Amino acid sequence: MKKIALLFSLLIFQGIQAQIEDAWIFFADKENVQASIDNPITILSQAAIDRKTLQNTPIDERDVPVNENYITQIKAQPGITVFAKSKWMNCVYVRGTQSNIDNLLDLPFVIDVEYADKSLNFASGNNPVEDKFALENIGRNFNYGFAANQIEMIAGDYLHNEGYTGTGITIAVLDSGFPGVDTQGGFAYVRDDGRILGTYDFVERSEIINNNSSHGTRTFSDIGGYIENEFVGTAPDASFYLFKTEDVTSETPVEEAYWVEAIERADSLGVYVVNTSLGYRSYDNPAYSHTYEDLDGQTTFSVRGANHGFDKGLLLLTSAGNSGNSDFPWVGTPGDSPGMLTIGAVDPDGNATGFSSQGPTIDGRVKPDVMAQGGNAYVINQNNEIVTNNGTSFSSPITAGAVACLWQAKPELTNAQIMQLVRESAHLYNNPTDKMGYGIPNFQVALDALLSLENQTGQQLSVYPNPVADNLMIEFSNSIEPVSMRLYNALGVLILQETLVGSKNNLNLSTLSSGFYILKLQSENLNQSLKIVKK
Repeated sequence: MKKIALLFSLLIFQGIQAQIEDAWIFFADKENVQASIDNPITILSQAAIDRKTLQNTPIDERDVPVNENYITQIKAQPGITVFAKSKWMNCVYVRGTQSNIDNLLDLPFVIDVEYADKSLNFASGNNPVEDKFALENIGRNFNYGFAANQIEMIAGDYLHNEGYTGTGITIAVLDSGFPGVDTQGGFAYVRDDGRILGTYDFVERSEIINNNSSHGTRTFSDIGGYIENEFVGTAPDASFYLFKTEDVTSETPVEEAYWVEAIERADSLGVYVVNTSLGYRSYDNPAYSHTYEDLDGQTTFSVRGANHGFDKGLLLLTSAGNSGNSDFPWVGTPGDSPGMLTIGAVDPDGNATGFSSQGPTIDGRVKPDVMAQGGNAYVINQNNEIVTNNGTSFSSPITAGAVACLWQAKPELTNAQIMQLVRESAHLYNNPTDKMGYGIPNFQVALDALLSLENQTGQQLSVYPNPVADNLMIEFSNSIEPVSMRLYNALGVLILQETLVGSKNNLNLSTLSSGFYILKLQSENLNQSLKIVKK
């Protein structure tokens, strides 16, 4: 009897040991780093190099690919399957038993293992699974048809009338499938003009996308769809890459790894704007799920990828999520990234929908950033029908297309400058709320501010974020340095003075009390005063 009990215990123990886990494996180094940086065309497209040069974005070790020999060695280890890789974080996503994964640390080039099950990394989380899908500028006077309200609400029609329709801007759409985009008439305008530059299925590892979901078709239509006199997307003349990163058959953190890999590819292809109508929090294995405490803009794998993407010059937009009516009402990740424009949903009258996820983040930052129509939003589906859908999945692409059109006006501006212009144009900018963030953006205001900034200084100048919590960024072109900076409190008392050089300057205001301040910037070619709000 004791032998039977012992055998049963051993079987249970072996079953526990054999449990399959997901993890990221981080590598120590890369090969040919300096040679690749010195000759960037070997690792990036010319379009990517041109965008980075235009915006003064450095090419560095993060742009160098993961060592394929390391990946081959990982694949050769017993019981290990490799699903994805990240060059920015120099790692791969694997699946195997905990024992087999831990054994990877014996390889000389492996420096760390990070499990998706946070309890194995001395943290924990347990949340229910939720459904994440709830040239010369010539003005274009479109008949928007069914899409009129969702475009005019954010003054996207003003951008189009001024000739900014997305020409010259490349957008990547990351989603779950795009059936009908290659055949239906609603996408012929962009397709026949050769402006779908490429597709890739990161789940199936194929340039031909397995279209087992139409979610991406509908989100893409809100940017690039066009049916004459019936429907217009917000950036009808942009160019596009369509990437599938979502595995609709399951919910696992590998989708975060696919997502990061996709934005890395977007960056290498010269993409400006990325729209992702996806979010991550709950997984089939509750041990992998994210808690509210994880949503600090630094912790999850996808948010770390988003932060790298922002640093690399991409302008990333994502849907806030559809959990506003649930017991977990907050935005999902990577929407908690400080480098991400996170978009909530309003109804056709401009009121926040109940389902739209809210902020703040665990560290108190405003999220969502701005709002657009996601209640009864019009889309083109896979059957070329114009229908209404509900979800922040649609407010995000509606905004993304308008952002691309705005950036078209001055593509040499940085992603941070464009993001701040969008935030400052929103109707609640001075009084943000947890549900609405900074409110509904007005792209007429944003465009006028962009052009006014250029006319005032003759140079590029950006001060952000404003309101500011800790660090205020001051950016300007090298041709106007040095710049004398003086900061005065509301009583006119000088409290800080510095001479700024270089294109990017970080001003630490963490020790200042909340309130209003006046920032004065002066140089031979610049004389400007700005009101700064310290949170």
